Amino acid sequence: MSSDLKMADPGPTGRFGEFGGMYVPESLVPACAEVERFFRSAWQDPAFRGRLDALLADYAGRPTPLTRAERLSEALGVDVFLKREDLTHTGSHKINNVLGQGLLTLAMGKKRMVAETGAGQHGVATATAAALFGLECVVYMGEVDTERQALNVFRMKLLGARVEPVRSGSRTLKDAVNEAMRDWVATVEDTHYCLGSVMGPHPYPWMVREFQSVIGNEAREQCRKVLGGADPDFVVACVGGGSNAAGTFAGFVSTRARLVGVEAAGGAAVGRGIPGVLHGMRSYLLQDEWGQILEAESISAGLDYPGIGPEHAWLADAGRAEYHSASDAEVLDALKLLARTEGIIPALEPAHALAWLVRATRDGIVPAGSTVMMTLSGRGDKDAETVMGLLQEGSV
Repeated sequence: MSSDLKMADPGPTGRFGEFGGMYVPESLVPACAEVERFFRSAWQDPAFRGRLDALLADYAGRPTPLTRAERLSEALGVDVFLKREDLTHTGSHKINNVLGQGLLTLAMGKKRMVAETGAGQHGVATATAAALFGLECVVYMGEVDTERQALNVFRMKLLGARVEPVRSGSRTLKDAVNEAMRDWVATVEDTHYCLGSVMGPHPYPWMVREFQSVIGNEAREQCRKVLGGADPDFVVACVGGGSNAAGTFAGFVSTRARLVGVEAAGGAAVGRGIPGVLHGMRSYLLQDEWGQILEAESISAGLDYPGIGPEHAWLADAGRAEYHSASDAEVLDALKLLARTEGIIPALEPAHALAWLVRATRDGIVPAGSTVMMTLSGRGDKDAETVMGLLQEGSV
C-alpha cells in the first residue's frame, strides 16, 4: 500500500519517533554537532553534490545496473530484479557512503579517518577513499572477523590502512564499534569517524541513509522503466545495521511497494529485541532481562550486530516496513541457487534477502507472478573461504 511516511530529515534531535537521538559522552557532543553542521551545509552545496556525483559515476561506477534474473525468476515463479551494488568499485554498496564521508572529512579539515568493520567491506571502502583523498586510515575489526575475513584485511593493508584487531568482548562488529568510538574521543581534533551503517548517534543514521539513497533512487527509476511506469510489488534487502536497506527503502517508501528487510536468524533485533541504548542511539537491541546486550550470531560477519538502525526500528513500528530473518542453512542454499541460476555469487549478507524470498514464494507470502526488486549489496569473493569450509570441499 502507499504510505504518507517519508524518510526525511529527523531534525536537530535526530529522532525517528522514539528511536535515534545522540547518547554519547559529553566530550563527543561537539564532534557530533560538527559532523551535522558540515553535512547539512555540504548536502545543500551544489559544488559538494556535484563532486560526489562525479566520483560515484567515474570512480565507483554508478549507476549500477538493474538485472532481471531470468532463470531465478523461473525457479521461484516471480519476476526478480537485482540491483547490482556488487558491481561497484570495491564490490559493495559501502563505497557510496565512504566517498561522501571522505569528502566531508576534507571539508572539515581533518587528516585522519577511523572506521569499524565486520565483514570488511566497509573497511575496504574506507581504506579506498582514504587512499584516494590522501588521508590516514585506521580500521577496527573484531579479531574473530579478521580471521574469517583475512582477504579483506589484506586488501585494507594493501590500500595503506592500519587494521587494529579488537580482542575485547565477542571480538566482532559490536566491539569494533566500541573501539572506533574510543579512538574518536581521544583524537577528535584531527579525526573523523567514518561510521559504516545507519546506526550510532545523530547525525549518522540520517547522513548515511542520505549517502546510500542513491541506491533506491536509481532502482525506482530503473524499475519504472522496465515495468512500464509501475513500481515492484516487493522491495527486499538484507539488514545488519541496515545501510543498504535504508538507502533502498528511501527510493520506495512513498510507493505502493511492500518493503522487506531480512536479518540474520541469530540477530533478528526487530523480532527479538526491545528498545534500548547502544552506540549512541536508541533502537531495538538484543538484551537480557537485566538490559545487558546479548551477542548476535550469524554466518555473515556483516550481520552479527545486536541491534538495528533507529530509522528501521521506526519503520517497523509504523508498519511501513516488515522485518524477517533467515537461517544459516537457508542462506547457504540461497547463495548456491543464485550462483547456479544466474552465474552470480553473492556475499552472504544479500543471500539472506534471497533466502527469505525463496521461503516466501514457497509459502505463498509472495504470490506467484509478483515483481520483486532485491538489492544485491555485495559480491561473494570475501566469503568464498567461509562458504567453502561450511559446504565442505566436494559436497557443494
